[in-house]
Amino acid sequence: MKSIETIQQEIIEDFSAIDDWMDKYDYIIELGKDLPPMDDALKTEDNLVPGCQSQVWIYPEMKGDKIVFSADSDAFMSKGIVAMLWQIFNNRTPAEILNTKLDFIDKIGLSEHLSMNRANGLKGMIDKFYQYAKTHQKK
Repeated sequence: MKSIETIQQEIIEDFSAIDDWMDKYDYIIELGKDLPPMDDALKTEDNLVPGCQSQVWIYPEMKGDKIVFSADSDAFMSKGIVAMLWQIFNNRTPAEILNTKLDFIDKIGLSEHLSMNRANGLKGMIDKFYQYAKTHQKK
């Protein structure tokens, strides 16, 4: 399994190969298409990300000492954004998640190219992953 740092570096490299932000948006949408399907039964109020303009669901399941996430959105852009986070956080221990500094977001310039509502949604998604990690951390 690739390290969190390696995955972030790959995302940064993929984005740096694309010059135009419209093409970068298209790439984000494409990433969402690769997200494994989420069971509709998991698309509940509890798994909904607060602060998102669109509906985004993130569901954690402990498998051994790692959290396996399911994620989905009803909007293409949000689904692509959550897919990037899913690549980084899926199948990690709570400690790995909590110790992750997400530097790819600033390095690819994502925050500055999102509307205020989408930026709030991004923060909500990140907070949800961290919240689940805190909840599942061994006491």
